[in-house]
Amino acid sequence: MEREIIFRMNSPFREEFRIQGFRFGKGKKTIAIVGSIRGDEVQQQFICSQIVKNLMEIEEKGGILPDHEILVIPSVNHFSMNINKRFWAMDNTDINRMFPGYEKGETTQRIAHAVFEEIKQYKYGIQLASFYLPGEFVPHVRMMNTGYQDTDLAKLFGLPFVLVSDAKPYDTAILNYNWQVFGTQAFSVYSGTTDSVHKASAKVAWLAVLRFLHKMKIIHNPIHEGYNSAIITDSNQVTVKSDRGGILYTFKGANDEVKEGDMLAKVLDPFTGETLSTIISPAKGMIFFAYEKPLISENTVLYKIVVY
Repeated sequence: MEREIIFRMNSPFREEFRIQGFRFGKGKKTIAIVGSIRGDEVQQQFICSQIVKNLMEIEEKGGILPDHEILVIPSVNHFSMNINKRFWAMDNTDINRMFPGYEKGETTQRIAHAVFEEIKQYKYGIQLASFYLPGEFVPHVRMMNTGYQDTDLAKLFGLPFVLVSDAKPYDTAILNYNWQVFGTQAFSVYSGTTDSVHKASAKVAWLAVLRFLHKMKIIHNPIHEGYNSAIITDSNQVTVKSDRGGILYTFKGANDEVKEGDMLAKVLDPFTGETLSTIISPAKGMIFFAYEKPLISENTVLYKIVVY
């Protein structure tokens, strides 16, 4: 393993900002793995650290197959993580909305440019990603519908679902979309949580990455097959939103099976405890995403259900 600095920048008030990369093997630039881009992606950084740890052990045993180079970047925004902010600490901009970046632009554009110039050289790319809302997902692989995606490759992760998601206008500036447009087969792995470490779902994610590397003959590290992934799109999901604001009292969570008419949650009056709204499942299926914060605002996404 070789540890190197991908990007460095002086800071007026703190130590120098440095993005570190860990290289394994030698030869063709085969795969790049990126951990936390946002400051609250603690789970994603933890997963990346475990991937680095496992690859160090695999490399020691000669398990990195010849003519393959792996690059792992565990964290892109640890300045913000150190002060518990999701976005860039100085101006609250989102690095994952700045790709492919601009070397003469604002700070986050320059960070995105430096990282992207390094990782766009690789044939495959994996991002440990998070959702914009706080909550828990069923572990899955997500790909943007750019016309370049390969769902057969995504199934090699062995996760329950492969989601092919249509790109919205603001998605054209995220890492996954730009990776694909610039010729890298890109995958975003969602592992359940974001701002806390959930060991069970984290292990599912890092084993999925190692499974993909093994099946692609990048490393030799036999592992169980995982799931026969179901391919879904946005049209396979029903979104359930809150119709009132208050205290959220849930009965169902991610990975739960539900039937049409099942009670999913209640919204309670924060002063009297009275039920302001009862949230009912509109369809039969599996809960793919469940909102988790104790307070809820009106018209917030509470659940996403994969419909059977």
